[in-house]
Amino acid sequence: MSFIKGFLSGTVASVTCYTLYSLLDVTSRKSDVLSPVDSALLEDVANLEKTREILKYGVPDRGPAIRSYSDHVLAYDQAKKTPIWVAEHLHRGKLTGSANRKKSQFQPDLDVESMFSSTNDDYRHSGWSRGHMAPAGNYKFDQRAMSDTFYLTNILPQDPDNNAGFWNRFEMYCRDLTKKFKDVRILSGPVMLPESEEDGKLYVNYEVIGKNQVAVPTHLFKVIVAENDDSDKKYVGAFVVPNKPISSHKLQDFEVSVDYLERKTGVKYLPKLDKSRQSSLCGKHGCAIMSSSEFELDMTRKRIERAYSVHQLEKAWTELQNKRVQPDEKLVALYQNRRNELVEKEKLKREL
Repeated sequence: MSFIKGFLSGTVASVTCYTLYSLLDVTSRKSDVLSPVDSALLEDVANLEKTREILKYGVPDRGPAIRSYSDHVLAYDQAKKTPIWVAEHLHRGKLTGSANRKKSQFQPDLDVESMFSSTNDDYRHSGWSRGHMAPAGNYKFDQRAMSDTFYLTNILPQDPDNNAGFWNRFEMYCRDLTKKFKDVRILSGPVMLPESEEDGKLYVNYEVIGKNQVAVPTHLFKVIVAENDDSDKKYVGAFVVPNKPISSHKLQDFEVSVDYLERKTGVKYLPKLDKSRQSSLCGKHGCAIMSSSEFELDMTRKRIERAYSVHQLEKAWTELQNKRVQPDEKLVALYQNRRNELVEKEKLKREL
């Protein structure tokens, strides 16, 4: 098939060139002087022939410029086996529904050649987690859309504490934006930033994992554009977060300009957005994300509500105590009430 395509394209190019040369030859005999248009056309033909000869065996292919899934779009780096960027469009309706991540599995995208793809084995025992760029929690409205986020084209090696902690809280913040804005568009991806070494020079150093040598980014980024129909303003925020454990930092500590991020990655993220219409997202919304203590309390509350046995309940409560996070009165009351319910339930079960 590729031979036939190459043969046909070569034939078409040759016929085109011959026809154009013939036309130009007729024109030159009539006037002995080529018009500016004819001269430009002749130059284009010559360049076409030269290019075709240089690329005799085809144009080097880095894969599709973008890959579209059910509800997210991304650009993929076949060398690093990670996304370059992943684009999402959030609104309130997408954040509720019956989709369950337990029904989804991490897997390679079969549309990517195996030699350019990562596998689950690359991550196993690597010390790095499989970090979603388009998070599964953004797609509760549809199971297929959620499952599509588990393709490894949307995944990169992420520090486990960062993935479950600060970055998770950052993703929750993005979802919360849909309560104040009708449309929230997000671009996420990896960044490789240099560090100064003892010789005073800057170096970009990053680990690769697994048989397929998947690149571990030094940092992660998000670009957020939030807007409402009744406003001409677009509220924009850009953030670069280290790919390591983060505890007490605020989101504003990692805020950067879009220009800074574009210089570091070589990507223009918002080429069609008029800068005169942009306002600071943090200036408007404050960029206040949940603290680590608030996050632990919230996660424990959810685990208590979902507990189906006294053992599971006590495990959640003990883990909170081990993290030295002080529960508030509401959480204590929830724990006590849930414990009484489960004790009674298990007692009745034994009597039966």
